Amino acid sequence: MELARRFTSRQLPPLLQRGLEEFLAQHGHRAVAEIDVGMPRWSDDPTHIVGVLANYLRLQDPDLAPDAQFARGARAADAAVTRVASRVRRRSRLRATAVRVALGRARELVGLRETHKDYLVRVLAHVREQLAAVGAELAGRGQLAESEDVFFLDLVQARAALEGRDFRAVVAQRRQDYERELRRRQVPRIMLSDGSVPEALATPHQRPVEGQLTGTPASAGTATAMARVVLDPVGAHLEPGEILVAPSTDPGWTPLFLTAGGLVMEMGGANSHGAVVAREYGIPAVVGVPDATLRISTGQRISVHGATGLIQLR
Repeated sequence: MELARRFTSRQLPPLLQRGLEEFLAQHGHRAVAEIDVGMPRWSDDPTHIVGVLANYLRLQDPDLAPDAQFARGARAADAAVTRVASRVRRRSRLRATAVRVALGRARELVGLRETHKDYLVRVLAHVREQLAAVGAELAGRGQLAESEDVFFLDLVQARAALEGRDFRAVVAQRRQDYERELRRRQVPRIMLSDGSVPEALATPHQRPVEGQLTGTPASAGTATAMARVVLDPVGAHLEPGEILVAPSTDPGWTPLFLTAGGLVMEMGGANSHGAVVAREYGIPAVVGVPDATLRISTGQRISVHGATGLIQLR
């Protein structure tokens, strides 16, 4: 939180600073790729949150504001429950009541699916805090170049380092490996025993025609707009209505969906995070598109057909 206070006091107006600190007090344990203990929490570095707020401020249409979209979704859900219960009521009023109660409970309880992960992330945030203290101690002794290097050690090595062992060479090699993996654009969904990727072995008649890409239909609808290729959600700039093109997504990407007009994703299937959230927000999405972030450029006009899995490059 101390870093967050320094960040906000230097760059943000007092009202926004207080609001951000209140938000971080409640949600500061979350992060992008938060299952990785080595990833900074929002309370360590609120840059991502400030970037999300900046994207929201670009929304000129009041109907696209987050609270308006959530309220619209709630009304649509209420209407759907009423519609289903009305159909059942034609046969049995008792069954209609039971259906309405069951759907209401489902809506109330479905959010609990995230609760267990939130508890896990809270634990990981405390683990990170303790490891960061160890890293600061080792950096102060000169055994690590910087405190963050402790996250390239396992617990046994961290304890050994406190007892005087030097792991700087180990950290250097692991950091090199880590940075190499960060440059990896995607992990294949399926890999054969010989190391080949099925998508790369598609026969000519399976390949899309010139100017088209194909993937897995994930969220129905059609959107035509400028593409925005984003490899990291932290600090990402997304204009309202632009089509988000990403390698994959996790909960840290969710705020971008509020301003996106559509989604194209290299990885994942119909039940992946990006596909599910796209359907929840009602934006067209096509996922499992090989090399999408390489074959589509920021500023390029594209059409996403979420029902067919077709992407047209303009």
